[in-house]
Amino acid sequence: MQYKDYSSQQLFEERDALRQKFEEIKSMGLKLNMARGVPSPDQLSLSLSMLDILYREADCTAEDGTDCRNYGVMDGIPECKRLMADMLGVTPDMVMIGGNSSLNMMFDTISCFMNKPVVPGCPAWGLVPDRKFLCPVPGYDRHFGVTEYFDFEMIPVPMDKNGPIMDVVEELVKDPAVKGMWCVPKYSNPSGISYSDEVVRRIAALKPAAKDFRVMWDNAYCIHDLGDETDELLNIFEECEKTGNIDLPIEFCSTSKITFPGSGVAAMAASENNMRIIKNKYKFQTIGYDKLNMLRHVRFFGDFEGMKAHMKKHADVLRPRFEIVVNKLDENLKDYGIVSFNRPRGGYFVCVDVMDGTAKRVVELCKEAGVNLTGAGATYPYGKDPRDSNIRIAPSFPSLEDLSKAMDVFCVCARLAAVEKLTA
Repeated sequence: MQYKDYSSQQLFEERDALRQKFEEIKSMGLKLNMARGVPSPDQLSLSLSMLDILYREADCTAEDGTDCRNYGVMDGIPECKRLMADMLGVTPDMVMIGGNSSLNMMFDTISCFMNKPVVPGCPAWGLVPDRKFLCPVPGYDRHFGVTEYFDFEMIPVPMDKNGPIMDVVEELVKDPAVKGMWCVPKYSNPSGISYSDEVVRRIAALKPAAKDFRVMWDNAYCIHDLGDETDELLNIFEECEKTGNIDLPIEFCSTSKITFPGSGVAAMAASENNMRIIKNKYKFQTIGYDKLNMLRHVRFFGDFEGMKAHMKKHADVLRPRFEIVVNKLDENLKDYGIVSFNRPRGGYFVCVDVMDGTAKRVVELCKEAGVNLTGAGATYPYGKDPRDSNIRIAPSFPSLEDLSKAMDVFCVCARLAAVEKLTA
């Protein structure tokens, strides 16, 4: 029976029983961390043989003869550009290889456009006093942090099962002060949804008032499938070419959740016009990124087929964790009518909406019981969830046993927060 159908007496009895259960949980002294989407030790071990692959082969020369131990090659060795181009579905000439972090490349791109005109005749973004950025919600808190750092006004754009509500986007881009939009188009962080074909096509067909409007296409989970049933995403560059909008998107990816988060390889893809502006910044910023790491990755995977085979090993580790989360929510919360949640086919998160007005309380209760979650509100600009309902669950890092315990705690806390609100 759903809580909305409980009598007042039943709600108070439920509250008292849950408070007793909560005290029992607190006495267990749990210390479990589910705050961020961090690969588990089992996942990190999948790539251990990469670490000494160059030493074993005793050859640090790229295919074009570059000595990867030395300076030079600002945009990446050719075999690594080819590998990451295959991952993104573009040609190698559109790709630049960076350091270990795609987030760093996103920050650098925004920074570049803040200081240099993106399009001739348009002022640099930093000279636009009322600049704005579109932020599909719920979304990635670090994206919001970057745009807030550069003093953009962040405009939330609601999403549904198909992606951003495009009627809203198409209306907002009529404002010339709107300079860009964040997108995590496949297995979106945190909702887990993938943009429908119609949404991708409508993004590619946008006609913003700002000629220097850019879409930051953070394709972080492009090959992070959990099983054989996968979401398929249209190629944004192919769609933009059809609409004459090839300069619209700038795409990012990395191997951070494929090999080692602190020592992966990041890449970006962009049109010739965009890349010319961006590389003009990088040529003063670096003499070249870690070519030995690029070579390590290429030797380890061999090619893109090798990378996809490696991702199946990750899926085998992650899939049981996602099943635990979804099954626990199903078994312990669904009947009470106080949550809704996604069932993603990939990515790194399960997105849960608890009863309106209780997300902060749920996270607070979980922390008190020894389970650390991503802060409530983090999935919205400025940390302000207007409904106080959205919580991002990151199931990757804990062991299966710890994750099961953590989800039991979460379910008790979600119920307790709900009946506390109903009996207030």
